[in-house]
Amino acid sequence: MTLVTERPEPERPGLRQIAYAVGEPATTHATLAATDYHVRTGEAVAAELSRLGRHDRPDVIVGHIGWGGLLFARDAMPGVPLIGYCEYFYNAVGSDLDFDASAVVADAERRRIRMRNAAQLVTLETLDLAYAPTRWQRQQYPRAVRERIAVCHDGVDIAACRPDAEAAFILPDGRVLRAGDPVVTFAARDLDPYRGYPQFMRAAARVARQRPDAVFVAVGGDGPGYGRPRPDGRLWREVMLAETGLAERIVHIPWLAHAELVRLFQVSAAHVYLSVPFVLSWSLLEAMACGCLIAGSATPPVQEVVKHGVNGLLAPFFDEEALASRILAGLAAGAGLTGLRQEARRSVARGYEREACVDRQLGFVMQLAAEEDFVPA
Repeated sequence: MTLVTERPEPERPGLRQIAYAVGEPATTHATLAATDYHVRTGEAVAAELSRLGRHDRPDVIVGHIGWGGLLFARDAMPGVPLIGYCEYFYNAVGSDLDFDASAVVADAERRRIRMRNAAQLVTLETLDLAYAPTRWQRQQYPRAVRERIAVCHDGVDIAACRPDAEAAFILPDGRVLRAGDPVVTFAARDLDPYRGYPQFMRAAARVARQRPDAVFVAVGGDGPGYGRPRPDGRLWREVMLAETGLAERIVHIPWLAHAELVRLFQVSAAHVYLSVPFVLSWSLLEAMACGCLIAGSATPPVQEVVKHGVNGLLAPFFDEEALASRILAGLAAGAGLTGLRQEARRSVARGYEREACVDRQLGFVMQLAAEEDFVPA
């Protein structure tokens, strides 16, 4: 297997890596910035594919369509089947951009978002097979191409992510949290509004007043995440700590190794996962596989996985009082919500178990590689 990548991964047996470099921007036009980057990426990848094809022609090429890497793959490797991973199609209406009704979306931003999809639309025309991780992500693509996109998640390791009544998690200050303790958890790549960090903090402040024994643990960095930095330059963590007064009650951890994150899920009494209409985080599925009681947002990507009262509890994204009530229910119920926790794990096992997902993806590859009379799209 060969990986053509801009950022090489640690060496792994059986994996050859070919690094490419993207040149300097060719335009200063803000609306075209993403398109310019995608074209330069496509040219760099195509150059590596052409060199590779002269001595080691692949059977199938698989790639992400959102960053330009497959733009010119058909030209560089004529006759080789192409499979595209469709992660997210940007929409100016009814999606993440305009989710917050109080935020003004400038016309320039709408134009930028529209052009950001250009590479995907061009690439889709060349693909022999395409797939998206969830039904909602597939639904974001235009109707004209949506029917060509299959749905298959990358999967969750439910053997590693599992309930453990004996689990213990050690906080940076040395305190030990165990399964059964009143632990409220939150995890995101960065503590940003896309993942509802401000709403979590406001809900946590309400919970803290009613449950002085509750321990709050938030995992995430201080970067802008999927949004943009605050105009005042302040960090969301600093702003929300000042607003809520939770500094003495909450533990912020910038990053955790995966095994440690799993242990945190295993001791969680209520795990909060919020998201604007955007890509669903793997962390939600991993928390569910660990048997967490989910207190989530009633937003489309979350609702595809979490059903209120069946395998978790949901609240409107901006309703911090309702979210606090869901968290309090998780803390108070003890074994009373065992059925929801068990169904959360069963839901992941049914639809997102890693081996089943990988087998389906390999099926895509083998299907195209085995076609003797293959005719490219």
